[in-house]
Amino acid sequence: MAIKYKDIRWKKVICENLTVGEVKEVIIDSSSWKITHFEVELTSEAAELVLGVRKGGIRNLLAVSAIGKTNKTVKLKVKKGQLKIYLKAPKAK
Repeated sequence: MAIKYKDIRWKKVICENLTVGEVKEVIIDSSSWKITHFEVELTSEAAELVLGVRKGGIRNLLAVSAIGKTNKTVKLKVKKGQLKIYLKAPKAK
């Protein structure tokens, strides 16, 4: 089943019972033409868990290897304690 870019943006990202954030962008590797990450705007709860800061709106890159099922939301197949492994700050331009 094919999913369009517009169908992924703005979806909520859920890990167990935690709303991690919302997909803002889809990152594609230009050499392989494969999706590598979702840029996710973190909720304050997720930012505190992953970064130790209670501030929402921070954007991080989520590796697609953490993604499980996607329908009305993007559900992660990893545990909350593993989020630090799969979320990283975007590189400065």
